[in-house]
Amino acid sequence: MEAREQVPGTGETVAATQAGQATVDQAKVQELIREIRAGQNLTMGIVGGAVAAVVGAAVWAAVTVATGVQIGWMAVGVGFLVGGAIRLLGKGIDKPFGYAGAALSLFGCLLGNLLSIYAILAQQEELSFFFVLTHANLSAIPELFRVTFHPMDLLFYGIAIYEGYRFSFRRLTQADLARISSRPAQS
Repeated sequence: MEAREQVPGTGETVAATQAGQATVDQAKVQELIREIRAGQNLTMGIVGGAVAAVVGAAVWAAVTVATGVQIGWMAVGVGFLVGGAIRLLGKGIDKPFGYAGAALSLFGCLLGNLLSIYAILAQQEELSFFFVLTHANLSAIPELFRVTFHPMDLLFYGIAIYEGYRFSFRRLTQADLARISSRPAQS
């Protein structure tokens, strides 16, 4: 039978076996967590998440132009992409990685919407996208968002923020647990 144990300091749970099988030694888990924290890199995670947010926003705009429809589900992809980039490059288990993932996912969604608006304007006015982008009136951005806002956007933004947060953390794997269970006990 499998139960879940809270990993101290991480908000994570790990599988622990019961019914006569060995459980994970919490001292070894703490040692593993210290090792992981020593290898965390929040700056690299944020840089990777920011790049992923921009790439996701660009893909969102390209899909919008190609289909002629603003697809809210693109926000979900942005959140997943940002969270994955932060997890891969940041290798973190602490909450700041999740906060960065949530914030950068929201940024990517807003940027994706803005780039989509500019791309549609460029198409309608038969102008180059880069011309519209470089000559955009930045003070008009809030009005553009207000005019194009749909209440469903909040749902997709919320999902993206959640995914950005959730996927930004490195997870303890079965391989990690197997590795620490084979270590000799610390004295």
